[in-house]
Amino acid sequence: MPWRARYVAWGVGVAVFLLSLGVERWMGVGFGFFSTAWALVATVVLTRFICSRISHERPLGAVLTMWSRELTAPREAGAGEGGAVSATRVRVNGQRPRPKVKQRGRAGERRREVGGVRTPTQAWR
Repeated sequence: MPWRARYVAWGVGVAVFLLSLGVERWMGVGFGFFSTAWALVATVVLTRFICSRISHERPLGAVLTMWSRELTAPREAGAGEGGAVSATRVRVNGQRPRPKVKQRGRAGERRREVGGVRTPTQAWR
């Protein structure tokens, strides 16, 4: 072996390398020098990432079990089924409502009372 590594790292590396070559063939990348070199680079990166998570206290089987349980755990629903405000019950009419015709005459001339605080000029109107 060219450099020191744990046996589990060699096993993970071989599995990741074969998996990366399989993914390259599935994507339609031909078998050649550069595709194999990039597969080797991806293998080194992924193997270092995976092996940084495992140790003597936490073996590979425990890490794989933890990842599978993390990925298959039930999640909280992101989107609700309606709520306080929903557009499902809004009725839409194809025609716009027409403005009402104003009545003319004495009924329309009544003064509207002003609400709020009155100033002395408004009191005598």
